Amino acid sequence: MLTAVATLALICLGGLVTSHGVGMAVPDWPNTYGYNMFFFPVSDWVGGILYEHTHRLMGSLVGLMTLILALWLHGTRARAWLRWGGALLGAGGFLWAVLVGGRKDWALMAAGTGCVALAASWFWPRCAPASGPLRVLGMVALVGVVLQGVLGGLRVVLLADPIGVFHGVLAQLFLWLMCVIALLTSPWWRRTAATWELPDGRTRAFRGWVWVTTLLILGQLILGATMRHRHAGLAVPDFPLAHGGLWPATDPDSIARYNRERPELNAVNPLAPLDIHLHMSHRFLGTVIAGLLVLAAVRVRRALGASHLLARGALLWAVLGGVQLLLGAITVWSNKSADLTTAHVAAGSMLLAWGGLLTLLAFRPRGVDRTERVVPEPRPLSGVWVPAESPSQ
Repeated sequence: MLTAVATLALICLGGLVTSHGVGMAVPDWPNTYGYNMFFFPVSDWVGGILYEHTHRLMGSLVGLMTLILALWLHGTRARAWLRWGGALLGAGGFLWAVLVGGRKDWALMAAGTGCVALAASWFWPRCAPASGPLRVLGMVALVGVVLQGVLGGLRVVLLADPIGVFHGVLAQLFLWLMCVIALLTSPWWRRTAATWELPDGRTRAFRGWVWVTTLLILGQLILGATMRHRHAGLAVPDFPLAHGGLWPATDPDSIARYNRERPELNAVNPLAPLDIHLHMSHRFLGTVIAGLLVLAAVRVRRALGASHLLARGALLWAVLGGVQLLLGAITVWSNKSADLTTAHVAAGSMLLAWGGLLTLLAFRPRGVDRTERVVPEPRPLSGVWVPAESPSQ
């Protein structure tokens, strides 16, 4: 849960970086103006550098938390990994610092990290490993957070906006994955493993509705990320009308007029017809999703009753969708205020994560918890029944 909250904070910081147009405030990576990223002087954290550098540090913290989570899911087995991995990393860092010339800050940091991992191996919890699916999810999360960091760095080094789109969408998916792991490791999930049951005859009406709506939300986030990184957030500066009509014209004369009247002071690229269509598609799909969220809440309520957990969750989903729609409108009315735009991004992330969790609950197997280890039955030994060893032993 802590990692999920930290991930949401990281998404908000990333939203502030994009909204303020300071993604290139720090032009090098993984260093920061030639310094080791972790030793960059605090006195230089000013202007756009503050947003971008804080975003990098927060990303490193989320990466560390994800590494700890992935290891913890492997239980006591992680002690050996920490011990040998820390020893190799520490020795490699010291050798690099001694034998390789030039700057040694990264080498010394690697050596220090290795020593910390080696020391941590002696105090690591002696808990049983989690189930196979949970361990896999932990490793997927670890690979995902590393890939996310690399994509963020390549976005800076290669000056490629399309990479920023993948970077933004992967962040949303990573938050959803963190929420899934939090749910599957929760006491509530284990406690209700044997009692969770949905009436199959009445769930078909809303199961498809929930997961299709979740997929549409993902598509909406992809549209939004593409629009943001093409700097087309105010391609249509009025709402609910669009340049005074229902759908703006995209002929050359109209596009030229839109560019002359464009309210964004930090607009990087001139508007193109594609930007208008992206913006309008984002608005249209957002309206459709809001309607689907309301219908999903109604369908779940009719199928399971107003007091059921899924019904309450679907109602909250619909309310969050309404808030997201309102934030989108206010973003346009405020000429894309950085704080409001970031709130819009954060609400979209939560909308996707909540939809993913509802989908998981809607398709949860009846009376089965596949995330828990199965304790073997007592086995016979020389005609005498002997209790099997528990996972903790």
